[in-house]
Parts: sequence; C-alpha cells; structure tokens
Amino acid sequence: MGKNGKKNGKRWEKMGRSGNNGKKLGKIGERWENNGERWEKLGKQLGNTGKNWKKLAKKWERIGKKLGKNGKRWEKWEKIGKKVGKDWEKVRKRWGKMGKDGKDGKRMEKVGACGFNSRLLPNVYPVRLVKVREDSLELLRDSRGLCIPCGPGEPGLLVGRIDQRDPLRRFDGYVSAGATRGKIARDVLAPGDQAYLSGDVLVMDDLGYMYFRDRGGDTFRWRGENVSTTEVEAALSRLLDQADVVVYGVEIPGVEGKAGMAAIADPQARLDPAGLYQALAPVLPPYARPVFLRLRPQLDSTGTFKLQKTRLRGEGWDPRLVPDRLFVLDPQRGRYVPLDAGAYARICAGNSGF
Repeated sequence: MGKNGKKNGKRWEKMGRSGNNGKKLGKIGERWENNGERWEKLGKQLGNTGKNWKKLAKKWERIGKKLGKNGKRWEKWEKIGKKVGKDWEKVRKRWGKMGKDGKDGKRMEKVGACGFNSRLLPNVYPVRLVKVREDSLELLRDSRGLCIPCGPGEPGLLVGRIDQRDPLRRFDGYVSAGATRGKIARDVLAPGDQAYLSGDVLVMDDLGYMYFRDRGGDTFRWRGENVSTTEVEAALSRLLDQADVVVYGVEIPGVEGKAGMAAIADPQARLDPAGLYQALAPVLPPYARPVFLRLRPQLDSTGTFKLQKTRLRGEGWDPRLVPDRLFVLDPQRGRYVPLDAGAYARICAGNSGF
C-alpha cells in the first residue's frame, strides 16, 4: 500500500501542475456539484413521498386491527375499501408508477369476484359453472345426458376440465380410489370428457365474473326450500355492523329438514335478540330466517382464519350442553325468546309450532 500510495500521489501532483488537467478537474467538480443539487431535490421528493406512505401505513394498520384477521367476507372488504379508496388513489397518482395499465386494471376490478370466464369464448378457460341440486350438489343433465351450463345469475357448481395429456389440467387423484372417483364427473360438456368437481357453488354476472356463493355442505333444506348459509350470514353480518356470524342447520325431533341456527359474536353482550327478527323480515324470506340464536363472546377460527362451524353444529341447541346464551324463534309472537330447559322440552315434544 505504501508504494502504491506514493505512485498515486505523484500522478495527482502532475495532474495538478498541468493546466488542461486542471480544467478537466474543474468540470468534474461542477458536474458533482450539479448532481449533488439533483440528489438533494430527489431526497426531498422521496421524503415527501415517504411521509405519504407513512400516513397510509398507519391507516392500513388501524384497518388491520379493526378486521383482526383475514378470511373476512367480501362485504367487509368492500366497506373498508370505500373508506380508504380516495386516499389510496391520491398516493398512487403522486407516486406516478401505475400508468395506463394501472388505469385499465382499475376499470376491470370487481369487488368480491373470485374468478372470470369469458361469456363470448367460454371454452378458452378450463372452468365452467354447471347446474346442480343445491341441497345435494347432484349434477343436472339434459336429454343428451350432458351437464347444463349456467347462465348469468344462476348458481352452479364450479368444474374444471381434466386433460391427462396437459400437465396443467391433469388430475392424478388421491390416495383413496373412492375419494378420487367422487371428485370426477364424466360426460360433462361433451360425450366422454371428464371434469373435476370443486365442491364450490358460484354465480356468474353478465360480464363473466364469478362470485362465491356456497361451499358444498353449506346448504340445508327447511320448509321445503334450500337455505344458503352464506346469504344468511351476509344478511346478519350487515345488520349487526359486520359482526362475525356463522349459520348452519340443526335437526329438530319429528320435524322434516334442518332448522337454521346462527352463532353470533357478541363480546359486549349488547345484542337485543327480541328486535332482531323484525330487522330480518325485510331482507330474508321466512324460511331463511334462523330459528335458533347462539350468542358467544367470540367465534373460533381455523388455522386458515375461517370461522369454525363443524364443532358448533355438533354441539346443537340443548341448553344443558351449550354454555352460551341461546334463543329460539317464537312463531306466534314473531320474536326470539330465551331458550331454557322448559322450552327445549316443549320443542322436542312437538309443542312448539314448528
């Protein structure tokens, strides 16, 4: 390092004595000075942008605390999106990195949509919606023995075409041969073809966007009608200021079908069940209104942040076994009343009007 230092020192000394080299060094200095001013301006701009991002981050942090966890229904995200949409647009425009593609993407956004299939060229995508019996998910077929595609607004089962020659569309099945057979349907859209049965019921709009409606097993029959648990959950959640709600069907001895039961998160114990039935009347038909209510401090979720329903369904509506507050619909009075041991006995004896 000592020898190299002496050599470099002599070189800089010669450059300093040369007039031309002095001019060159002066120009380099001017360039550095100009670049320094540019970097200073850029630093101020980035500082302002950073402040905007900090403000936005704080808002999103408050939103995250309010939601508590992901896995929320799309109605809640739509409500939150309306609150922060304007602020997000301001920051996005100031950042200026979206361009025309971002605007086009904005026009194509559909709140709540979970998929898309072209209405003009439906065969381009390997997925279709076909008609099924909502209570059993049994495929409905036409006179040719093929499945019936759904039109806009018609709920249907999501199926995916299987092509063993295509690595992206092949289905190798499960370990259990019986489970594999249960997931494959034949003669779906053409004689001899195969399709994978997803178990999800979706509905498509006029543009081809698809929206989740039910998961197989989340529909039950009551009073001769199919009740969609997802629709009832959404209606209750909207009425209760986006509270967590799960709806499921429970059996009543001697009564055909399953009665609806709603488990509602009520941590402050402020919910008034007596007036809830009147609020449900304009938004749900009589057969879809829950017969039983279960008010809990909170609803447990799975590892993937989905509200647990299976355990609640298994616990039923026996007040001797359920530690939470229970209410039952009084058909004569048109309101929910507390469900105690006496009311439970009358219902089981067939003296409840159900």
